[in-house]
Amino acid sequence: MKKLIIFLIILVLGISSVVAQQDPGNYDESKVPAYTLPDPLVFNNGSKVLTKRDWVKRREEIHKLFSEEVYGIIPKWHGKLEVISVSPKKNFFDGLATREEVLLKIINGEKELKVLILIYLPNSSKPAPVFLGYNFYGNHTISNEPDISLTSAWTRNNDLYRISGHKAAEASRGMLASRWPIKKILSRGYGLVTLHYGDVDPDDSNGFNNGAHALFAQQRDSTSWGSISAWAWGLSRVMDYLETNPKIDSRKVFLIGHSRLGKTVLWAGASDKRFAMVVSINSGRVGAALTRRIFGEPLEYINTAVPYWFCDNFRKYTGRENLLPVDQHELIALIAPRPVYVASAEDDLWADPKGEFLSCVAASSVYHFLGKMGFPSQTMPSVNHPVIGTIGYHIRTGNHDVTLYDWQCFMDFADFHFKNY
Repeated sequence: MKKLIIFLIILVLGISSVVAQQDPGNYDESKVPAYTLPDPLVFNNGSKVLTKRDWVKRREEIHKLFSEEVYGIIPKWHGKLEVISVSPKKNFFDGLATREEVLLKIINGEKELKVLILIYLPNSSKPAPVFLGYNFYGNHTISNEPDISLTSAWTRNNDLYRISGHKAAEASRGMLASRWPIKKILSRGYGLVTLHYGDVDPDDSNGFNNGAHALFAQQRDSTSWGSISAWAWGLSRVMDYLETNPKIDSRKVFLIGHSRLGKTVLWAGASDKRFAMVVSINSGRVGAALTRRIFGEPLEYINTAVPYWFCDNFRKYTGRENLLPVDQHELIALIAPRPVYVASAEDDLWADPKGEFLSCVAASSVYHFLGKMGFPSQTMPSVNHPVIGTIGYHIRTGNHDVTLYDWQCFMDFADFHFKNY
């Protein structure tokens, strides 16, 4: 019980206590500097994008800049997968669904990475659309079910709320179930696929000697991939498997991620066009929020506390944000014409809700150019009033978390775009 109480307290306060020891960032709108955003429809040489063929080339140009200057280049994949069913369970939730654990072996030559995937699918005669997302502390933390395999769950070393050992992991079973309303998701006709992000790449400054990085023999340089690129790469390997599962509609795989994993899904969706929709929650700086706004989480904090999330080139922009050749509205634009939903929280100023909203507005030019609705407003919506176009956005009451309200909005958004598709 003592460990359980400690886990709860630190889980809630851990992030804020770590942040409080660093520069708290700017929270005064009057101190946001003047800035000019790069135009996603203008090439680096100044010429304009005039045709859809031009956009294909411009998209490649923008993606290359994000790869080389921000997240790091994701290496080409020529390996193979092996899939082992661990614990299929039919007629789950009183016949509503099937639950299955799948061990995915990602093999590159003689090297192998194992990840355990937890899958819930509604019982239906048709292949199911699914939300795919990483969890932070292990598959067993998203549900109180006693037979879900314990994941070796942990985050980075400098987080006070690190979990280690069987007893600590057992005590954390179901601790984040509120973020994953499984039965509600299934009742709406959607499936859920999740895995622990640390299984793909440990969230630690470890010299890139384990996880996904260890599968590749490569000489590192200033453009080499960081952890966010590795986590994005892992989602693509899960997608490789989902395309082979006849119970899943691989045309309707929707990425979902919160906080650093919100940054990850935006980059994954920009890098892999197979994902039909992307949902980013409280992703903040180097996620959905504009970097040039200098509001909330400082770039200095990111490049000091977690520099390994990005490539080494990204560090040179600390305090020189205006020199970045890209900004985050262009990351959203790379996902066009596919739907994107960005969610913010009123009390999560660290993630800069206004900066996330402004990214949605600025990305719309590309969606419009491609004949899509984009984001249908120039005005930030009031709290708990979602705005839905091809880009969707809401700011809700509360803080840095994932709530049932969020999920209801995401499923409404998916219904809007895919129910009749």
